[in-house]
Amino acid sequence: MRLPTCPLVMGIVNVTPDSFSDGGKFYDESAAVDQALRLVAEGADILDIGGESTRPYSAPVAAEEELRRVIGVVARVCEQTDVPVSIDTSKSLVAAEAIQAGAEILNDVTGLSGDPRTVTVAADTGVGVCAMHMQGTPQDMQDAPKYDDVVQEIVTYLQQRKAFLLESGVDRARVCLDPGIGFGKSHQHNLELVAAAGLFHQTSCPILVGHSRKGFLAKILGNKESDRTAATVGVALALASQGVQIIRVHDVRAVREALLGYEAVGGIDGRVVVLGD
Repeated sequence: MRLPTCPLVMGIVNVTPDSFSDGGKFYDESAAVDQALRLVAEGADILDIGGESTRPYSAPVAAEEELRRVIGVVARVCEQTDVPVSIDTSKSLVAAEAIQAGAEILNDVTGLSGDPRTVTVAADTGVGVCAMHMQGTPQDMQDAPKYDDVVQEIVTYLQQRKAFLLESGVDRARVCLDPGIGFGKSHQHNLELVAAAGLFHQTSCPILVGHSRKGFLAKILGNKESDRTAATVGVALALASQGVQIIRVHDVRAVREALLGYEAVGGIDGRVVVLGD
């Protein structure tokens, strides 16, 4: 499978009161729909809509509440744009209803291990699937993350999740994998994962990376209160240079324009990734 040279930009729509960066801004359904359409206008190739924060130490949300937050947003967005919508959830019920409302991709931070029924929903509906790596749960993942070799351990995990998805009936061409920046990783782990992002192509799947505005960027900048947009853009270019296919961000316009400029001067040219079996 031959993929584009320039990464796709996935725009984040958090329909939550407590997400780490923009919690509460788009909690209202109409505000969330407006934000989604704004991201499309800014150049988003995919919209990722979620109703449960997975920031460190966040509290779980009941399926009924998550449904209340996201289904109307998904349905209205799908009516108003052809840009594919991803549902960011680890619950099979939410996934199934979002797909019925028009979502075409399932993005699961548990790698489809949090709810055993989710993989059945994915296989039966034929949606795209993004399986992410997370050590622990949002409630404890940042307590003391530990790896002997963070890159190789996560490559192995993602290969195992890919095998599980294929054995469960998910179409190989619909699988994407995510190393999970910030999910059970220290600052140094995050830096190592970004620096070695190209190695995740050993999985022979498209790779998604979500680094946008995360705490490791604030640590690089030396100020946790700083605006992290420029740092997000810088890392996006580093990921693009390694052939990462999807970059998940809040600041779509800034990243899209940086990628266009980078591509125009040959920064991405010649880095086509061809995925085999």
